[in-house]
Amino acid sequence: MNLSISEIRIATRESKLALWQAEHVATCLRECYPQLTVRLVPMTTRGDQLLDAPLAKIGGKGLFIKELEQALARDEADIAVHSMKDVGVHLPEGYAIAAILPRENPYDAFVSNRFARFTDLPAGAVVGTCSLRRRMQIARVRPDVVLRDLRGNVQTRLAKLDRGDFDAIILACAGLIRLDLHDRIREILPVALSLPAIGQGAIGIECRLDSPVYPLLAALNHADTALCVQTERIINRHLEGSCQVPLAAFATLHGERIHLEARIGMPDGSDYLAAGDDAPRTNATALGERIAARLIAGGARDILHRLSHV
Repeated sequence: MNLSISEIRIATRESKLALWQAEHVATCLRECYPQLTVRLVPMTTRGDQLLDAPLAKIGGKGLFIKELEQALARDEADIAVHSMKDVGVHLPEGYAIAAILPRENPYDAFVSNRFARFTDLPAGAVVGTCSLRRRMQIARVRPDVVLRDLRGNVQTRLAKLDRGDFDAIILACAGLIRLDLHDRIREILPVALSLPAIGQGAIGIECRLDSPVYPLLAALNHADTALCVQTERIINRHLEGSCQVPLAAFATLHGERIHLEARIGMPDGSDYLAAGDDAPRTNATALGERIAARLIAGGARDILHRLSHV
């Protein structure tokens, strides 16, 4: 270990979930390196401030991490903690995701005070989500429900449900579990209905490559989770995925094999494409390339072109 390091500073958003994730990373670091001081550097990002517009219309989830990366650049922090589903395809030059922690439940959660299951929703029910990925998949199977934008942190979204603005909302299981809100999950949505977002449920640690802290982070990396998320992100790389694109990709390990599914379509559920396959885990990169190629051959580029002109 680099003996010149005495402290690790963690840049994090100020939402309860982001702080939970950063504190979780801090705990892991303290367990690995008890001689080091670890402290959080909370900050409010532009994505947290702009809550009146759909995320896809104001620049996407990159708004949640730009300020954290700037804190690293200004040497105000040594690492930044992100939800991997917020991390874009291209990191700034000289930066890397140095570690990905074990994945929490990666699936979507159906949350409602009136209905026990998604299939119980009547025609005309109002469902809240800020995700174009979720919109695409829900609209495809339930064109009779009304989908409305839902922004804000987990607590804000739940409060809007509780005051009657929505009949149901769709959230990530991982966030609810981490905030000890397991009881709000009425149903874990099957992948047949809602394939998870790329990186959903996984926490990533970003660091400058030239930082003395960088080599210390390998101790926190979970190889299986990292392999799955990196395979999913190959789809992201080829299809320019972001929250402006209704794109889902999800990899799972089964012994020595890895399975990958991906979906893309228009937000209204039209022009829907899906592809899936499996391979030896040693061929995970080739699997990701193959699934991306299948989507492109099916017309994914045309979908992306149309989305860019919406």
